Amino acid sequence: MFKIAKEFSFDMAHMLDGHDGKCQNLHGHTYKLQVEVAGELFADGAKRGMVMDYSDLKAVVKTHILDQMDHAFIYDLHSEKECKVAQLLIDLDSKVYGIPTRTTAEEMAKYMFEKLEKVGLPVSLIRLWETPTSYCEYTK
Repeated sequence: MFKIAKEFSFDMAHMLDGHDGKCQNLHGHTYKLQVEVAGELFADGAKRGMVMDYSDLKAVVKTHILDQMDHAFIYDLHSEKECKVAQLLIDLDSKVYGIPTRTTAEEMAKYMFEKLEKVGLPVSLIRLWETPTSYCEYTK
């Protein structure tokens, strides 16, 4: 089995309602996202010798992750406080994106993995850097 990966960068804001540190406040990050896919090589055709064309991988990640999350306020759909902030931003015509979990790097990596898996991408690993020196990795 082969594995290939592509890296992406995006910016977003979030907050961690109930956190006991400074991340309880609204703040932003420039995230680096690495998406790894695994599979056997195509035996014939235009993609012979590839697991997947990198441009196809880029298109899937762009459509299902980056287009929604880049330059958005990402919030936990279960947090009353975060939903209030999101509604204010919606009223101000700003971009928001809700997910059904806390917006920690760990939970977002798992969310991204499962979302890409559901659309048929043979994802084997998500690595999400919240800062240049701190990342989370999720695999099944």
